[in-house]
Amino acid sequence: MAAASALIDAHGRAIQYLRISVTDRCDLRCRYCMSEDMRFLPRNELLSLDELALIADRFIARGVRKIRLTGGEPLVRSDTIELVRRVGRHLGQGLDEVTLTTNGTRLAEHAVALRDAGVRRVNVSLDSRDPEVFRHVTRHGDVAKVLAGIAAAQDAGLAVKLNMVALKGLNEGEVAPMLAWAVERGMDLTLIETMPLGQIDEDRVDRFLPLSGVLADLRDRFDLVPDTHRTGGPARYWRVAGSDTRLGLITPLTANFCDGCNRVRLATDGKLYMCLGHDEGVDLKAALRSSESLALDAAIDDSLRRKPARHDFRIAAGAAPATRRHMSVTGG
Repeated sequence: MAAASALIDAHGRAIQYLRISVTDRCDLRCRYCMSEDMRFLPRNELLSLDELALIADRFIARGVRKIRLTGGEPLVRSDTIELVRRVGRHLGQGLDEVTLTTNGTRLAEHAVALRDAGVRRVNVSLDSRDPEVFRHVTRHGDVAKVLAGIAAAQDAGLAVKLNMVALKGLNEGEVAPMLAWAVERGMDLTLIETMPLGQIDEDRVDRFLPLSGVLADLRDRFDLVPDTHRTGGPARYWRVAGSDTRLGLITPLTANFCDGCNRVRLATDGKLYMCLGHDEGVDLKAALRSSESLALDAAIDDSLRRKPARHDFRIAAGAAPATRRHMSVTGG
């Protein structure tokens, strides 16, 4: 497809990072992410493999340098590896990186195929290594599968970054041990404040753990050096002195990071969301299926004009979530 104008939003930010949720389905039911009785989109409403690949092609032609596949859990979709291959053919030809965020339950099965398709690093969601805590947070998950997936990914030559949502009263005592384990295994760790996305069965204020206090505690235990490293995401980093491990903090509630946002998110139903914290989306599926050859570019341009300056996340007892949609619709 022919090149078009670069992706610049109304606030002058260059959009170079596309996150694609390939499915809203997941084989876990993490309490901060989903309600226990989730209703997923009918499969006939999802973008096809060809449509996902075509939209990715167009964004790359317009200047996107990094694509992350997310979910839900992307590896529950049977054609995700083929999508990685189709996106990965652009590596070195406009695209710098294709990555994946996964809960790790199926990573052992697919690690080698991901590497062969062009993936060089993966983010693995891991909120606890304690089997009982993990089972409680995920409602039924087996942490042994995730740990095996992490080991398989590293054996396959993939760099692994752990994503850990900080949850008051559940895993706050595991943060320092998780960082120590990451140092031991040569992995990075990113801590994330819980985000008010979608209606769940609990009040998120009960589990909200500000990362400012967590960081202060970690600095008493580890020699943390500020690091200018950026991956295209919102994390701000510290390096654990004497190691290759970086500690990242994603703080949507205690330290807004929107001024440098370079991301948009494609949901599995074809809606393009300009902000994780807003419900407004532009329908790229309808544009793609239009008979007008320029409809997709026009829809993308429309989305850029609508991208807000910042999200409006807040945590308060009884407060409505920032969005109606759950995190699994647009991915983390």
